[in-house]
Amino acid sequence: MKNTKLPISPHLQIYKPQITSVLSITHRITGFFLSFTLPLLLLWLFCIFLGSSVYNSFITFFSYTPLKLILIPITYAFSYHMLNGIRHLIWDCGYGFSLRFSSISGVLIVTLSILITIVINLIIVF
Repeated sequence: MKNTKLPISPHLQIYKPQITSVLSITHRITGFFLSFTLPLLLLWLFCIFLGSSVYNSFITFFSYTPLKLILIPITYAFSYHMLNGIRHLIWDCGYGFSLRFSSISGVLIVTLSILITIVINLIIVF
């Protein structure tokens, strides 16, 4: 008789989260999140195309603090996704498959993403 109550292997409850798996899942989440910011980017470019008065209205609209706060997770998602994408390109070239490189580059990517987000939001946004 077949036991149907067993989990399908590989199951997430079996494996301990590793830095590579967590960063891979986060890379997918940030990519999905960034797809929702594309209309905002297109609106910004369209306002540039329409002229300085429309662009100034767009900038004035996004100068309110609640709307500025929306830009913080967008900045983090973009910087993280970009840096992790560079790491994936290095992997695609056949380098950096060691556990040591994966761990160091993962911590470096998270740290640099946070630093880039802070710098961009302090200098440009606020």
